[in-house]
Amino acid sequence: MLFRSALISMASGSMAGMTASRNKGGAYLRSRVVPTNPGTEPQTAVRSYMAQLAALWNTTLTDAQRAAWTEYALNTPLINRIGDAKPISGMPMYVRCNVPRLQAGLDRVDAAPTVFGLGDFTAPGITSITGSTSVAIVTFEAADDWASEDGAALLVLGSRGQNPTINYFKGPFQYAGSVEGAASPPASPQNITIPFGLAAGQKAFLQFRVTRADGRLSASIVLPKICI
Repeated sequence: MLFRSALISMASGSMAGMTASRNKGGAYLRSRVVPTNPGTEPQTAVRSYMAQLAALWNTTLTDAQRAAWTEYALNTPLINRIGDAKPISGMPMYVRCNVPRLQAGLDRVDAAPTVFGLGDFTAPGITSITGSTSVAIVTFEAADDWASEDGAALLVLGSRGQNPTINYFKGPFQYAGSVEGAASPPASPQNITIPFGLAAGQKAFLQFRVTRADGRLSASIVLPKICI
C-alpha cells in the first residue's frame, strides 16, 4: 500500500505489525516480517568479528583511542535510509570500519582516522559476469588514492542471481573479494568470484566499498549486471 501522509513526510522502520519503507515508487507500508536466521558460515563469521571488536573496545583500546573514535564518529555522520545525516557513537564506528577489514583479511585498525569523512572513490564498473563460473570482471580507477596505499582495498560483495527485471536491490550481499592497494597500484580490471551459483540471463548486483589504511570505510556503490 502506497500512502501520502499529512503528518509523516518520511518514515522508516517498524511499529507494531507494520513496516514503513520506500522504493522508486514512493513510500509504502507492509506487514512486518520477522526474518529467518539460517546461521550461514559468513553470517556467523561477521557476528564473531563484531563480538571480537566489541570486546577489544572495552579491554584493549586505550581511553585516548576510544575518545579519538568518538570524535571521528561525531564528525563523520552516516546517511540513514531516509536520507538524513545521523552521527553514531565511537564503538559502532570502530566496529563498522573494522568488520569489513577482517572479512578481507586486512589488519585491524585501532587508531581512529584523523581525517574526518568516509572517503570518496571513483565508481567502479563491471565488464561482465559469467554465469557458469560466477566470475565478475571488475574495472576501477587505479589513480584513486586507495589504489596506491598499502593497507587500503576495494571491497566487493555479491548477490545471488536475481530476475533480470529487478532494478532495486537492497541485499543481502556476501563478501566476494578485494583488490588491495599498494605502492605500485594494482592493474584494472581484476577478476572477482561471486560466492553464489549464477546462470546466464540472471541479474547479479555487486556492492563496492573502499577501506583506507587509516580505517575510513566509504559509503557503498551498488551496480547491476546481466550474467552471460
